[in-house]
Amino acid sequence: MPAQETIQRAREDAREGKSPSTQAGEFVREEIHHVREGKHGARSAKQAIAIGLSKARRAGVKLSAPKGSAVLRKKAAQDEKASKNPQHKTSATRSRATEAALKREPRTSASKSALARQTKSAAAKRGKSARNVAAKKGARTRKAA
Repeated sequence: MPAQETIQRAREDAREGKSPSTQAGEFVREEIHHVREGKHGARSAKQAIAIGLSKARRAGVKLSAPKGSAVLRKKAAQDEKASKNPQHKTSATRSRATEAALKREPRTSASKSALARQTKSAAAKRGKSARNVAAKKGARTRKAA
């Protein structure tokens, strides 16, 4: 369950009309903090991000379906369905097992270098024009310091 503070920040982003990915960024940020502070680990930076996105979907952030395998899309749909019925009881056994498995994973997956590596590889998969558009939008919508 995400912290109330994270949910509040995501809702504030939604009220300000920010994109779903920005709203979801709050959950990803929280997950990165969890790994860094040693609450649990992650096999890779990608896994830590995926956990955050899953929590965002379950909290009601309207993210688009991920591009990937049918299993991945099914999991995302399951998360969206769970957001519509938040009172549903989580299996304690499964929750404990997941937590135990994550505790065995390394903490280095949320290091600055690991996140930078993941970001660069994700950006490289996009086309040059897509990166260009993203950079221009970033410059246009960046808050004045």
